[in-house]
Amino acid sequence: MSPRAAWRLESLGFTRVFDYVAGKQDWFAAGLPSEGKLAGRPRAGDLAQREVPTCGLAERVGDVHERVRAAGRDACVVVNAERIVLGVLRGKAWEHDPRTAAEQAMRSGPSTFRPNVPLEEIVGYLREHEMASAWITTSDGRLVGLMPREAAERALHEAHLAGAAARATKG
Repeated sequence: MSPRAAWRLESLGFTRVFDYVAGKQDWFAAGLPSEGKLAGRPRAGDLAQREVPTCGLAERVGDVHERVRAAGRDACVVVNAERIVLGVLRGKAWEHDPRTAAEQAMRSGPSTFRPNVPLEEIVGYLREHEMASAWITTSDGRLVGLMPREAAERALHEAHLAGAAARATKG
C-alpha cells in the first residue's frame, strides 16, 4: 500500500495502518497475520515448536550437548543475539571435543522454511529428503521454531478430515 493510502486510512479512523514496503509475500514470510480464503489453512508458523534448544557461537559443544540432552532433544540451533539462525549442532557435531566452540562444530546455513509455507509443501519436502524436521525462520532469518515432520503430517491429516467433513455437510 502506498504511504498516501495509509494516511487516508488513518484519516478515516483506522488505527492499525502499516506502510509495509517489502510487499505482501514478505509480510507473510515474516509470520505476520493474514486474511482471506487461505488464512485458515495450516501453515508452518502456526505449528512450529517455539521452545527449542539454542546456543551462541562461542558456547562449548560439551555444555550445549548436556543442555540439549536434558531437554530431551537431539539438535541445537546456533543463533546470534537477535535469534538469527547461523547453524545447527546435531549428529556428528556432538563427537567434537567438548571444549570446541559451537561455531567450529556446527553445520552452517541450514535449510529453513518461512512461517507462511503450507504444511503440504513442508511435508512433501521432509518426505522427499527423508528428514524428521525443519527449522522455521522469518524472512530475515529470525528463529520461529522447529516443525517436526510427524506433527506436520498429523495436522495436515486433521485439516483434510475437517475439510472433508465440511464438504459432506454442504452436500
